Amino acid sequence: MGKPTDAISIIDKGLSVDGHISSKGKLIIRGAAKGRIEGETLIVARGGRLHADVTVMHMTVGGSYAGDLHAKEELTILNTGNCSGRISCKDLTIEAGGVLNGRIASASGGTELRDHRETRPKTPPKA
Repeated sequence: MGKPTDAISIIDKGLSVDGHISSKGKLIIRGAAKGRIEGETLIVARGGRLHADVTVMHMTVGGSYAGDLHAKEELTILNTGNCSGRISCKDLTIEAGGVLNGRIASASGGTELRDHRETRPKTPPKA
């Protein structure tokens, strides 16, 4: 994507967007959006709702996100955030209270990370 820009775009409270968004710099969602988003930095603020397929460098979730996410660098889920779907990211940070529910893969190695649905190895029965 090249050098990040200083531009800031906001989908504010009371605004709802449906479609394809391509953004430079930071895109902050405080309202509601659905569709497809490509960009550098995406922030779903507390109270914001996003249901979209997303490809970005960095993403922070403080509101509600659902969809297919490819964060080329990092995904941060704040203590007010709820993130679900198929997620690929290089680095992942989840604050205490943040919710992550989905299928997670490492963007750097392409290997799937363990999730809460994975079963543990069975131990042999005691004789």
